[in-house]
Amino acid sequence: MARRDGLFISLEGPDGAGKSTQAGLLAAALRRAGRKVLLTREPGGSPQAAKIRKLVLGAKGFLSPAAELLLFLADRAQHVKDTLEPALKKGQVVICDRFGDSTLAYQGAGRGFKRDELRRLNRFATGGLKPDLTLLFDLAAPHGLRRAKRRGSADRMEKAGAAFHARVRAEFLALARSEPGRIKVIRVAGKAPEAVRDEAMGHIARHL
Repeated sequence: MARRDGLFISLEGPDGAGKSTQAGLLAAALRRAGRKVLLTREPGGSPQAAKIRKLVLGAKGFLSPAAELLLFLADRAQHVKDTLEPALKKGQVVICDRFGDSTLAYQGAGRGFKRDELRRLNRFATGGLKPDLTLLFDLAAPHGLRRAKRRGSADRMEKAGAAFHARVRAEFLALARSEPGRIKVIRVAGKAPEAVRDEAMGHIARHL
């Protein structure tokens, strides 16, 4: 990876934990503080990647786990080149709703692929790019799925079932234990969005 001056923050967590809401709140708070912020997401964080998002999340009928994995990785490779690298080289704060840890949780614990294999594939897709800080918004799977259902029609991942999402959440927490310097866990149950934002901003402030 080329030298970069920006700050790369990824937001992770099980479905329904409020990542997208927090992404907007954090971006607004950082902009008020005078920072140049790029708000993006996976899948679909560039014009080409958006086409892959429609394919992988909106696919009708059966999509093999291997095909699903490779589509997510293709999306990430395009996203890094089109969006993330240029913004970081300009010194921007990048807030990304999901990144490589989601692959380890969803395709690893969820679909059964080996963690080491997924790490190698992630490194290939990203060219070695990793977040400086990952905020893991944690919520028990049943609560998260209820929240997700209230948003409207569910995508392929949200339809995977309670046992699948319990494994995903457990893997996210295991990843946080393995990398406590990078991944900061924020419990969201019973907290107002603004309180969650303030806790997240405390972690971000230590990196700025």
